[in-house]
Amino acid sequence: MGGKSCFFIGHQEASEEIYPVLYAAVEQHILEYGVTEFIVGHYGGFDRLAVSAVKEAKRFYSEVKLTLLLPYHPAERPIPTPDGFDSTFYPPGMESVLRKVAIVRANRYVVDYVDYLIAYAWHPASNARELLEHAQRRERKGKIAVSVLQHNFLPAKN
Repeated sequence: MGGKSCFFIGHQEASEEIYPVLYAAVEQHILEYGVTEFIVGHYGGFDRLAVSAVKEAKRFYSEVKLTLLLPYHPAERPIPTPDGFDSTFYPPGMESVLRKVAIVRANRYVVDYVDYLIAYAWHPASNARELLEHAQRRERKGKIAVSVLQHNFLPAKN
């Protein structure tokens, strides 16, 4: 991962209604924060919305790259780089991680290495919420900047 990077974390049942706010956050990260690489998973509604927002932004900002996070070893579950993506990324050291925690571990790895996080997590007992809280602890130490999209669809900074 090179340059300023941003990851997304959110709930799988995210509504299409958040798309305009999500796109605005993506554009803000490009224009104001200098983000050139966005990393996203592919296992839920929020991920699909994030992919759509970054693909749309790529039409206007040619320096932007979109990377697909792979939680499972590519040899075990081959995934060709999907249309609109520039690359895939499998975190190092994940080979011994149990499948049932692979997504959580891969997400946490990326949060520990990116510059920014765009989050949409409101369920109190969820992996997305726990990862957001982890990122917010890192933010208090100056290691990441977190943008939280509010459940009522208004953006807020934490």
